[in-house]
Amino acid sequence: MAKLNRVTVLAPAKLNLALDVVGTLPNGYHDLDMTMQAITLYEKVVLARSSGLNLSLPGSPVAANDSNTAIKAAIAFFRYTGLLAGVDITIYKNVPVRAGMAGGSADAAAVLVGLNALYGAHLSMSELCALGAKIGADVPFALMGGTCRVQGVGDVMKALPPCPDCWFTVVMPDYGVSTPEAFAAYDKVGSSTHPDCEAQEKAVRAEDLAGVCAAAGNALEECSGAKDNEAIKAALCEHGALTALMTGSGAAVFGIFDDENDKINLSLDDVGGELLIVSQFTLYGNCRKGRRPEFLSAARPEIAIPMYEKFVAICREKGYHVETGEFGAYMEVESLNDGPFTLIVDSADLDAPKKQ
Repeated sequence: MAKLNRVTVLAPAKLNLALDVVGTLPNGYHDLDMTMQAITLYEKVVLARSSGLNLSLPGSPVAANDSNTAIKAAIAFFRYTGLLAGVDITIYKNVPVRAGMAGGSADAAAVLVGLNALYGAHLSMSELCALGAKIGADVPFALMGGTCRVQGVGDVMKALPPCPDCWFTVVMPDYGVSTPEAFAAYDKVGSSTHPDCEAQEKAVRAEDLAGVCAAAGNALEECSGAKDNEAIKAALCEHGALTALMTGSGAAVFGIFDDENDKINLSLDDVGGELLIVSQFTLYGNCRKGRRPEFLSAARPEIAIPMYEKFVAICREKGYHVETGEFGAYMEVESLNDGPFTLIVDSADLDAPKKQ
């Protein structure tokens, strides 16, 4: 079998359809109850075999040092597997920083997945999640993807059926929010918002989008320090969002739409921040060289593929740049088992298998 020299992993960001703080655990951490959803906004993480351990973040203000989640993930992987090896990591960041969208966790998850493939370690999803939990609370979900009920400190996960068909518009203000500061503020002032995650889970299972939206909410929203939440939510709802809320500890706010035309008609002037138009689709690279990837989603393929193609067409008509994921005949794409990742392997990065 050919040896991989380099892999590229596309790792999706997440949104919190609901986030509640239900108590404090014996270890002092907050006990959370959440509904999380992976979306089609990806971090691109390139991993190449190396004798050392190096990280590069082209064009990003994020520090490329040992405190970065990607480095922590690589160290955890090599320690666990006992491999005497290294990796050069390059991360092209697309997820806003300090947004509550788990970009750093997506990076860590992508490193674990990529190293597992690069070195043929064959770690199970359970093993990867156990490693990820030591790196960050959102890493296990970043590995799982899809739609999940997540509890505890992010370590108790229940995979749910696909979220009912919908579209998300995410607005990122020109500032971020510190997660520790948001939780510290919650400890001081609490919240009047406590979403019903049990009701939301039932709505997801019933394919009831109105019920999902009715149960949505974020207990951190009032104390996060993101001062533009209400104005952004109002703008989203004025343009047809069924509901709007902050994700994670902020500062990003998103609206849920059942009509893609409504969300496309938003503009930066409407919301006063960076506008990200995404879907709930999880991209699985079920293709081989010379074939068009199939886009499977959190909805049925027969619904998802036409919706995705319509979404791309509308975005292009509006002048938005769209990453379609069509890597053409130059790439071979392998789907990863039970995960939301797209693993891209360039044929030039393969060593030809030796003849026996």
